[in-house]
Amino acid sequence: MSIDMSEKARLSNLQAALVVARRDFVAILFSRSFLFFLLGPLFPAVVFAMSGGLGAAANQNAPDVRIALQMPSKDMASLMDAHTRLENELGRGGVPHFYLFDPAEGHDPIDPEALIADKSGIYGAVLTGTLDNPVLTGTSDKLRAWSGQVTMHLALARTGADVSYPALATSLVTSSGATVKDQRRDTAQISMTLLFLLMMLLAGMVLSNLVEEKANKIIEILAAALPMEAVFLGKLFAMLAVSLVGVGVWFSLIGLVILSGSDFGGVKQTLIGMPDPGVGWPLFSILFVVNFSMGYLLIGSIFLAIGALASTVREVQTLSMPVTMLQLFIFFFASFTLIDGAPLLEMLAILFPLSSPFAMTARAAQSEELWPILLAIGYQAMWVAIFIKMGSTLFRKRVMKSGGGGHNPNKRRWFGLRRAAS
Repeated sequence: MSIDMSEKARLSNLQAALVVARRDFVAILFSRSFLFFLLGPLFPAVVFAMSGGLGAAANQNAPDVRIALQMPSKDMASLMDAHTRLENELGRGGVPHFYLFDPAEGHDPIDPEALIADKSGIYGAVLTGTLDNPVLTGTSDKLRAWSGQVTMHLALARTGADVSYPALATSLVTSSGATVKDQRRDTAQISMTLLFLLMMLLAGMVLSNLVEEKANKIIEILAAALPMEAVFLGKLFAMLAVSLVGVGVWFSLIGLVILSGSDFGGVKQTLIGMPDPGVGWPLFSILFVVNFSMGYLLIGSIFLAIGALASTVREVQTLSMPVTMLQLFIFFFASFTLIDGAPLLEMLAILFPLSSPFAMTARAAQSEELWPILLAIGYQAMWVAIFIKMGSTLFRKRVMKSGGGGHNPNKRRWFGLRRAAS
């Protein structure tokens, strides 16, 4: 990029920022490192999909946990008849499976504690005694889960086979207010988590790019030729544009997953099954991009200021650690918007500038009201301007000082003459 003094005199701060933004955007977008950066999240996604598929296969092939049963043969026959009838009414997954140890068929008396402690893990509880005096042995969680169902089996077995179930008429509704509320809360939680992961993944590019240019003295050439506010603003919006390209590529791949016939370990089913947000998917997608942009500009301005303070990669890692921890705090703070009965905490999460994009993303998923979201976007834009102003001021002081000797009015002229001569 070549900028002489006459061109500099004609450029406004906005035009100069666009020059820097175009230069950074093209340089990063067509670099090999950006291609590998795009491929980076695909490897954890593939591992997640494979582990999900393996986990589902393991669950399907895992043996059912059973209740070992040893009673007099007549009592066991009555209990198993009751079990068959309950299975027909409640379904196979609605009742625990019994495994018979019938002494009449040659089984020795069983030891409940030893059977439960068996390494195979097949037996979760043991039912012994008689129908009139049954004893269920098991761990506390199994007793809580199965005591009611076993009692139902015993009551049905003791009454005999003449018990009939009344016919039950059913009336189906497509949805309810409680169901819609729960589903929208799920959408809000997923969208907030996705926004947080994207911010964590993409905001770090600002630091690495700035440190590299400081090491190569490129940033000082830009500082000598253009106003530092324009350099700061140009770099910030260039990284936002690069991040949006990355997000577009990743979401396009997600779209291909949805359109493909494979489930990829439940990923496709999860994406298709996501409930509709309050404002509808088209508008919610636009608001998600807007909130991501606002949040990225806020965090990016902080990261650029940190990059101006650091001279080496080690210093960047040291200074960026508090900001990373701050992002975690912001995410958990914004999660208060998902909790009913906490309006004060929700309002604080909306008003705090760094958590506002997360909180309003969750609100767009849960509420159909649009005007509070638009008002919050204007509020976030105000804080973006404040953060950019504060960050650019610190950026200008630190970068100009990093060249040695602080701000020198002859420095820009020297760089301009040097470029003109070259």
